[in-house]
Amino acid sequence: MNPAIHLQPSDLLVGAALVLAAAAASWAMRLQLQRQVLWASLRMVVQLLLVGYVLRLVFQQAHPGTTLVVVLVMIAAAAREVAVRPHQRLAGGGNYRIAGLVVALSSLSTVVLALMTAVRPDPWFDARYAIPLMGIVLGSVLNAASLGLDSFFDGVRTGRAAIEAQLALGVSFRRAMAPHTRAAIRRGLIPIINQMSAAGLITLPGIMTGQILGGMDPLEAAKYQILLLLLLTFAGALAAGGSVLLAARALGDERQRLRLDRLNATR
Repeated sequence: MNPAIHLQPSDLLVGAALVLAAAAASWAMRLQLQRQVLWASLRMVVQLLLVGYVLRLVFQQAHPGTTLVVVLVMIAAAAREVAVRPHQRLAGGGNYRIAGLVVALSSLSTVVLALMTAVRPDPWFDARYAIPLMGIVLGSVLNAASLGLDSFFDGVRTGRAAIEAQLALGVSFRRAMAPHTRAAIRRGLIPIINQMSAAGLITLPGIMTGQILGGMDPLEAAKYQILLLLLLTFAGALAAGGSVLLAARALGDERQRLRLDRLNATR
């Protein structure tokens, strides 16, 4: 295989010129998106360069404590995103409790399982494997949990009359909520299902593309991508199912009542 091609700062100017062209087109067409495009591009460049420098230091140290700190920061950031994205919020910080528990359990269990069984680096907590894997898994967990929660809260509020009518007829709270929990979990899993369906035939996933550009054999890159997509499906299912079921439990009480007073709209 040919060695990886290293990009120079001047090479990135080509991409920057294309973004400037897109911003100019927005200005010419009066889309009023040029500022957002330029600001988002600048943030992306700064954030990725900072992450690159931080990861270089972490990889050089190869210390388990440093790796753990980075992983915990990533989990905390993802949990916060899951908590604040839904249009509805549980009172008393309920969204944060659910997000923290679900994100931590689903991501850690998936990544640790992969490191100790399938990938098997030496040592198993090697930062060069643990941190990238955690980042990929957290992206799937974040999407699945936030979509699931948002869909569930909106569905319960919209279907309040039907749920309370079933409860009045003696139907158990769990059974009355089941259609909404199932629908929300399905919605949370749609992105990863679409990603798996399109992989290879329609798109080359980002990880596989990056590995091929980095000089890895395409077949080996495909094997890694298959493993990652399977891991993402498992983590997404845990995140969507766990977050929705915990949210359903939070909206009921010991008297089998629907407690929408615990749910507040944020905007």
